[in-house]
Amino acid sequence: MPKLWKHSTSTTQLTMFTSTISATVPIRVISRALLLPISTGMERMHGFFLLLVNLTHDKTSDTHTKMIEILGRTNFITQEFILSPLQFGVPYSRPRYFCLAKRKPSTFQSQLFNNQLLQSPGPLFRHTNTVETLFCELDEPQESWDRLLESCESIESFLEFKNCSDQSESNFVDTTTVSTDSDEVLDEGNEYCSGGLDQYAVPLSLIERWGSAMDIVYPDSKRCCCFTKSYYRYVKGTGSLLATLQPNNEDKASSLKEQCLRYFTPREVANLHSLPEDFQFPQQISLRQRYALLGNSLSIAVVAPLLQYLFSESS
Repeated sequence: MPKLWKHSTSTTQLTMFTSTISATVPIRVISRALLLPISTGMERMHGFFLLLVNLTHDKTSDTHTKMIEILGRTNFITQEFILSPLQFGVPYSRPRYFCLAKRKPSTFQSQLFNNQLLQSPGPLFRHTNTVETLFCELDEPQESWDRLLESCESIESFLEFKNCSDQSESNFVDTTTVSTDSDEVLDEGNEYCSGGLDQYAVPLSLIERWGSAMDIVYPDSKRCCCFTKSYYRYVKGTGSLLATLQPNNEDKASSLKEQCLRYFTPREVANLHSLPEDFQFPQQISLRQRYALLGNSLSIAVVAPLLQYLFSESS
């Protein structure tokens, strides 16, 4: 991890906010024993902000209640959000809980939402021309979500290999093994040249066994499932698979074997996380490790406007 951090900081421009604390500790790990020293530290610090990111959780949990209580006692005001990249035009379903907190006398731009849990990014774009109807809440009716998905870009815009459908079916279907257990070091420049897309082909054995449990998307799809750190190791519940050959007759379901399924490449997963184009992994990071790191990462499309909103003061 230190090598990855050193590599990332040398290739990506970072702005450090010394008065900001960000945390991605799972809520289930934040016990009352841990909250006590955190609250003591907050009382000793002045003029800083807090961004806490976690999986979506139960607002009625004791830990959440205790955390909000400590923030209030230490003179913080909070605004909480449950947001997904889908609400920002990215075809990626990854809902996460975000808690923004700033110490008084600092205030949020939209004070109306103080001490509330929101499921819309509307307050983040109060001073923009973004159409308000796009700020769909996660619990709104299906028709609202249908309109939201229409506003998203297609998955094809995030693909590294956009001409996969031109490949012959045999290039994929005949592949029965994939080197998911290999930890060999990949060469950054030749990572996708050695074997081409064959290393991302989904083996027939997995399709036959787990096909009914796979989430299949197409280049023109407007949504894909969240990628986890186990993507490429397992196919069930770890992220969507890409069908590179769409059925000629969309009204007739075709065999999964005929759709040339493949995994999204690490670069494509990074694109769906809105990482910059110049982002690269160090050469010594294996393919499986890249997927694991990306599975534990954040969506920049969501976090960037949250941070901008956090550091903006009420006019």
